[in-house]
Amino acid sequence: MARRMSPARTQGPRPRRVPQNAGMSGGATSGPLALVGSGEFTSAMEDIDRRLLEGRPQRVVFLPTAAAPEGEERLRYWIDLGLAHYRRLGFEPVPLSVRNRSDAEDQGLAAAVEGAGLVYMSGGNPAFLAETLRGTAVGQAIGRAWEAGAAVAGCSAGAMAMMERVPHIREPSKTPTLGLGFVRGVVVLPHFDQMEHWMSGATELALKLAPPGFLVLGIDEDTAVIGGPVEWRVYGRQSAWLLSATGERHRFPAGEKLLLDAQAEGSAAGEGR
Repeated sequence: MARRMSPARTQGPRPRRVPQNAGMSGGATSGPLALVGSGEFTSAMEDIDRRLLEGRPQRVVFLPTAAAPEGEERLRYWIDLGLAHYRRLGFEPVPLSVRNRSDAEDQGLAAAVEGAGLVYMSGGNPAFLAETLRGTAVGQAIGRAWEAGAAVAGCSAGAMAMMERVPHIREPSKTPTLGLGFVRGVVVLPHFDQMEHWMSGATELALKLAPPGFLVLGIDEDTAVIGGPVEWRVYGRQSAWLLSATGERHRFPAGEKLLLDAQAEGSAAGEGR
């Protein structure tokens, strides 16, 4: 059994276990949110994608926007991967080629979000993704779709962009940018089981840069945390972790629920969508 974090105020609100019958939806009408550690458009995510689309239109709008700075070839790679993945599952895939803020203001692209059962943002550069979508026609369309019941998922950079504050992962000394605000009071670390191999000190840096009262949530690869805005459950191959400034790690294996009850501590969310 994982240890509870100390209730010391400097560590922010404590995580709490949730009864197994707790709901997965973000509210009376809004759909579930999914924060994915890695594995978008792969077999590891098939059951998770099916779960997100249960009882919703079988139509997936997916945005490879976070990979746009890597060039057209990489953007095409994610589009082709997403098309093949969702067609294999029997869902209607709708790639949204939003490369920049000009594209994100395109009313035709924004209209394509309507009717989606799932909106999915894949990996790449999280700050670029947040700055491209925040406050635009496409960003607002995603927010409306979620409020109307669609699921919204972000994998890796996509998950990071869904927070209130988004780091510049290639320039960690820069001040984090405003995120899309779907999740409040949380800093998320995707690829958590591999992060330190890629960037030594990444976890310590995230804890240091987290605003006062924010929780730091690590999500392992091929793993998703689904629910929101407060009640969540872990799905997939590995675990999610809540981290404290003292170095404690509170593990939530697949199948377990948790509360991210720092929501009231964050600043107002949703301003950027």
